[in-house]
Amino acid sequence: MAEILTVTDSNFDEVVIDSSRPVLVDFWAPWCGPCVQMAPILEEVADELEGRAMVAKINVDENPLMAGKFQISSIPTLLLFRHGEVIRSIIGGRPKAQLLKSIEPLI
Repeated sequence: MAEILTVTDSNFDEVVIDSSRPVLVDFWAPWCGPCVQMAPILEEVADELEGRAMVAKINVDENPLMAGKFQISSIPTLLLFRHGEVIRSIIGGRPKAQLLKSIEPLI
């Protein structure tokens, strides 16, 4: 089972921006129902993408700097980073198949 990384304001650049692999980052909060529903889907996505991309989560309540930097106004928001740049933004929950269909061609 692939690991979902936990990122923070302090390690975001190191883990996400400087990554040699694409990183799918889930901006979420524990009180957000759709965010909680996405958790098992993201675990499956992490398994599917293992070796090709990483999956990470960042709690917007605990890490307001990154949420502000990327203008996160609705959660869950998923941002796909490649070479430090956002190449895809997905707002709201998605089924696994739809999520993979929208990000796999970019990895």
